[in-house]
Amino acid sequence: MSALPLSGITVVALEQVIAGPFCTRQLADLGARVIKIERPGAGDAARSYDTTVNGMSSHFVWVNRSKESFALDVKHPQAKAVLAKLIERADVFVQNLAPGAAERLGLGAAELRARYPRLIWCGISGYGPAGPYAEKKAYDLLVQCETGLLSVTGTAESPAKVGIPVADIAAGMYALSSILAALLRCGRDGTGATLDITMFESLGEWMGFPAYFTAYGGSPPPRAGAFHATIAPYGPFRAGDGHSVFLGVQNDREFARFCKIVLSNAGLASDARYATGPARDANRASLQAEIERVFAQLTAPQCVERLERAEIANARLNSMREFWDHPQSAARARWREVQTPAGPVRAMKPPFNLDACEPRMDAVPALGAHTRRILEEIGYATPEIERLSAAGAIN
Repeated sequence: MSALPLSGITVVALEQVIAGPFCTRQLADLGARVIKIERPGAGDAARSYDTTVNGMSSHFVWVNRSKESFALDVKHPQAKAVLAKLIERADVFVQNLAPGAAERLGLGAAELRARYPRLIWCGISGYGPAGPYAEKKAYDLLVQCETGLLSVTGTAESPAKVGIPVADIAAGMYALSSILAALLRCGRDGTGATLDITMFESLGEWMGFPAYFTAYGGSPPPRAGAFHATIAPYGPFRAGDGHSVFLGVQNDREFARFCKIVLSNAGLASDARYATGPARDANRASLQAEIERVFAQLTAPQCVERLERAEIANARLNSMREFWDHPQSAARARWREVQTPAGPVRAMKPPFNLDACEPRMDAVPALGAHTRRILEEIGYATPEIERLSAAGAIN
């Protein structure tokens, strides 16, 4: 195995909840050392979101393995000197605090970049440091609303929030890719970077299809539940045993095979109501009735067998437990065991899949587990550490 690509890179993260931690966990997956600064006593707010993973939060366990927890009260008068010693050794600084908080702490991009020209400074926020929404609080649901995601998600009767924190995840992913690009540039010419990543712009990029559809088509794609807004047949169809089969037909050639092999009605493909994609979309109700009339005579496995024979994409609607035990993950050896303060847990191998590189999957840290060791590393003697502890600056 070769060395991980980010071995030797140090990241200092003043982060919380999902967007920042998801970015830095992936940097750690790739070999970076991530020093996570947490509030003494309580830590990252995500630590207390739930207690489902052996008494720990599912959110925190997901995005915080392989990090070192440094419990420091960043507002304490003695914290500034500690932070300076940490950051002067860092390649990357990541923060996703409330708007303006980093600047008030003396950790804004202008101040740190002036002091450390090679530093890659990454700020993740809801809407960015300028504009009418600069001071507006941003949580995942609220950004989903502002980008219009809820307007195209759900059923005709009711909009629905996406079931995962997709705005946070989008921002974390763009922060990750931007940091990787900045590290590449820094390695080439020694230049640091200021990265301004927003949840709004990250999720807005993902809204490209409905945005273009609406801006140039005159009306938004309708909310279609589990069906596709503009492609048919695409979605769930009920079989005779009461189960639903999900399928997707992308073009006229596939539809012809679908009619001949799955529906045993080759002539349906040349019916004017269904001969083209727009026609199928316009007549989706009658097409669904045609499909379910045939499916009603079959079990779900029999429908799937026909779909496979016709090379039509299909899927089961898995529960989360069925996903957890999915045979494809087992076949590709995607699960590992990582340590936590409450004992070992399963963790899915990250999807980078770099050849000859096994990703780093170290323990999820207890709050403040590395504070004293890191302080010693940056030059603090034991009496100084004890004074910081007695003053409440660390724990």
